Amino acid sequence: MNPISRRTLVLGGLAAAGATALPARSSVIAATAAVPYPFQLGIASGEPDAGSVVLWTRLAPLPLNADGHGGMANANVVVDWQVSTNDLFTTLVASGSVTATYAAAHSVHVVASGLNPDSDYFYRFRAQGHLSQVGRTRTAPAVGTNGRDLVMAFTSCSHYEEGYFTAYRRMAEDNPGVILHLGDYIYEYPATAGRPRLHAGTVEISTIADYRRRYAQYKTDPDLQAAHAVAPWIVVPDDHEVENNYANTVRADSTPVLTAAQWTARRTAAYQAYYENMPLRPAQANNGNGIPLYRRLRWGNLATFHMLDTRQYRNDQACSDGWKICSDADLATRSLPGNAQETWLLDGLNQHFGTWDIIGQQVFFARRFNSTGASMDSWDGYRASRARIQQGWTARGTRNPVVLTGDVHRAWANNLVADYNNANSAVIGTELVTSSVTSSGDGDATTAVPDAGTNPWLKFYSNRRGYVRTTISPTQMRADFRAVAKVTEHGAPVSTVKSFVIQEGLPGLQTA
Repeated sequence: MNPISRRTLVLGGLAAAGATALPARSSVIAATAAVPYPFQLGIASGEPDAGSVVLWTRLAPLPLNADGHGGMANANVVVDWQVSTNDLFTTLVASGSVTATYAAAHSVHVVASGLNPDSDYFYRFRAQGHLSQVGRTRTAPAVGTNGRDLVMAFTSCSHYEEGYFTAYRRMAEDNPGVILHLGDYIYEYPATAGRPRLHAGTVEISTIADYRRRYAQYKTDPDLQAAHAVAPWIVVPDDHEVENNYANTVRADSTPVLTAAQWTARRTAAYQAYYENMPLRPAQANNGNGIPLYRRLRWGNLATFHMLDTRQYRNDQACSDGWKICSDADLATRSLPGNAQETWLLDGLNQHFGTWDIIGQQVFFARRFNSTGASMDSWDGYRASRARIQQGWTARGTRNPVVLTGDVHRAWANNLVADYNNANSAVIGTELVTSSVTSSGDGDATTAVPDAGTNPWLKFYSNRRGYVRTTISPTQMRADFRAVAKVTEHGAPVSTVKSFVIQEGLPGLQTA
């Protein structure tokens, strides 16, 4: 991909230069003083395939307005969009107009099609006399080809109050080809005094206006905007996009007190706001009290991304949730992704579309037991479900299964084994667990692997915040665990704490 300088990113991301470039914001506003700048939430792209990509923006000149509409009037607005092979937009390869509506919080989802496979593009929007920032995106390789080696970064858990989004900035500076976000893009909690920065609002969010406003607050962050502008994203939510540790239609919390109807309305509002604020295809649009988010994306013959939803369809956590010893977690009737999604995943793994089968999901996959038991919110609370999936990919001859995980705010690297009751069991897959962007605060330099004595397949641990950068080729996947020194102070440097390699056809971790 074309390199992007650190200076460009520090200045707010991908502003083009030259006669047809994005004008300075002050000059645009001076020319159209009656209409304030509507692109305060930035731009994004996502869901790349070999011939198209989704382009996203949302008009919000006053992002934190209490009604959730970002200062926009109750009227439709025409938004123009352009795609070019260069950041000066001298040659357009796709363009058009779309109507942003008040009912959808003036969000825009454009499927820009007719693009070439495995190619880099630049895009921008125009509305109400203003030009947006410029973003860079790319398409996947064509089926039957590997394309270029892919730099893919992934992360999760960006709690606004617990620190600055420096990890997003450092991720952008690594110039990835695609970014995966594995959940907890926002947090639902009210403002908490004493934090590095505060959520807008004194109560836990629960209405559509609340969720829209919360996304708007996060999206005003310049580091997050830089990460969205540098590459297409593939996203799945976890729990905090709705409410902590919810399972299907069951709440884990009793605060705020909600009737059944209010809880249904809250889920509906949360899913609607998620779609409005993510670069998702129309097929992923919310439908009442649900949103169809598990899906497969092919990256030519190099990789297949199987993106799971481990919240909407799961059985309730066993033994009332928590970290405990619980025999109910072994029940065959229990499923984390739900029976239909389990079948869908195994059907996809049976297709052998790409060299690497990458399972993007939310919660800890490998077994992790200690004297107090295991986490009932993770796959350890759904052990038969995990066994069916692992046995399923083994039976189907899946050569290179790699599970990507978020949620736990620490980085881990784990071998996945056929029998977790046997310390010498065969390695049949690999799990890479990202740390958080900010959640759990600065952390420390600890790298001793917790519970490794009883769980020898757990191979790496880090308690710093950050992300994982992978480089994927037909012969290997390299994983660099990247960490920032602090999140309670803005602009910390990033370093690679540890690197591993997974060789094609040889599941498990090797030190790079």
